[in-house]
Amino acid sequence: MPPQADEGAEPGTEAAPRRAAVLGSPVAHSLSPQLHTAAYRALGLSGWTYERIETDEAALPGFLDALGPEWAGLSLTMPLKRAVLPLLDRISDTAASVDAVNTVVFEPDGSRSGDNTDIPGLLAALAERGLTRVPTAAILGAGATASSALAALSRVCDGEVVAYVRGAGRATEMRALGERLGVDVRTESWDEAVKGLHAPLVIATTPAGSTDALAEAVPEAPGTLFDVLYEPWPTPLAARWSARGGQVLGGLDLLIHQAVLQVERMTGHRPAPLAAMRAAGEAALAAR
Repeated sequence: MPPQADEGAEPGTEAAPRRAAVLGSPVAHSLSPQLHTAAYRALGLSGWTYERIETDEAALPGFLDALGPEWAGLSLTMPLKRAVLPLLDRISDTAASVDAVNTVVFEPDGSRSGDNTDIPGLLAALAERGLTRVPTAAILGAGATASSALAALSRVCDGEVVAYVRGAGRATEMRALGERLGVDVRTESWDEAVKGLHAPLVIATTPAGSTDALAEAVPEAPGTLFDVLYEPWPTPLAARWSARGGQVLGGLDLLIHQAVLQVERMTGHRPAPLAAMRAAGEAALAAR
């Protein structure tokens, strides 16, 4: 990790130009450039740039090997979060807990460090809304984001987590991950997902459209919904949840909080400018 910047340093004191980017396939939809660029501007890092680069699993090794010393870090989206693991020199305990890396930092010695900011980002988003402990929770889905959600819940959920999944294989994976994380996980068929809406915290991790049919089943007094989608927004489930008086967090909340941590790890500047990044994200989303 780059040395932490002096909090009293004058803005714009970064000498050498530095580069960062978000990689994935597809990646054209990513709001990460707006968030990171807003952070650089607020921090006075005039020589820093951040871009989107379409990269799949086959191209990733060659891409990493070709990077020069001006590169500070990378944000990774699907399908690269697990594909990058064998290409790194070390990964954090957080990333190891779910076998997924969404942040690569290039160290001064040229080595590659992997981290996962989705997990602490999700926790930070919940804490911002006053949720630091929950008695039980439900997860809708069983993909990579569901794994990060389960890892986050391992730190704040006092009781059972019920995961509503499609397929026996995914169910087995979620239970095994719960055992690794020390979480009491029970899996149910996706056909029973309506029951999960009664949990005090529901984290929806499925692709767009997957939860639309559940919207009409939102209970009269729902708890908190964290729907990780940010486009289209609001989802039918989130809109119905809000109309019923429940608290709703969206994918932009997660994206911003995990990006804050990425900026801190890549630049060494702490704290990252949360307010400026949020304003940039909201403006970019509204423009669409």
